Amino acid sequence: MRSEQEAEFRQFVATRTERLRRFAYLCCGDWHRAEDVVQTALLRLYHAWKRAQRSSVDGYVRRIIVNLLIDEHRLVWFRRVHVSDRMPERASTDHGPHERMVLTSALMRLPKRQRAAVVLRYWEDLPIEQTAQIMGCSTGAVKNLTMRGLSTLRGLLTEEALVPFEGAPS
Repeated sequence: MRSEQEAEFRQFVATRTERLRRFAYLCCGDWHRAEDVVQTALLRLYHAWKRAQRSSVDGYVRRIIVNLLIDEHRLVWFRRVHVSDRMPERASTDHGPHERMVLTSALMRLPKRQRAAVVLRYWEDLPIEQTAQIMGCSTGAVKNLTMRGLSTLRGLLTEEALVPFEGAPS
């Protein structure tokens, strides 16, 4: 970025940050989240500053803020901390680190939507309806993605690797 563009950007940030922070606060209701979102939006704006039309920069950065808040809202279940008075229940069988590594490696080889469906349904233990809502698709699509994901996982994992998860083959 040229020095005059850098100076323009600094001037924009100095004059608009407080207004953008208030806008973000009104959109999310949390000053800390608003501050984080504005910082991220300004970083994205910095990368696009050369291409941004000066007459529409305010609208552009507001759109970035709204998109960031929407994305954050969609993905909030990834970051949410669940506080409880009691310890979480453990699975009946505790698989060792080798089995977890094998399964995690196989999961990473699934297509993103299949992986998301399998993780939400079986790792996070969410119902089909909630999984569909998080993924932004129908319950039928969740069932299909889960079925295909599990089928792909079975193909990726050898019979020997499946024994700790499904029991001995008959």
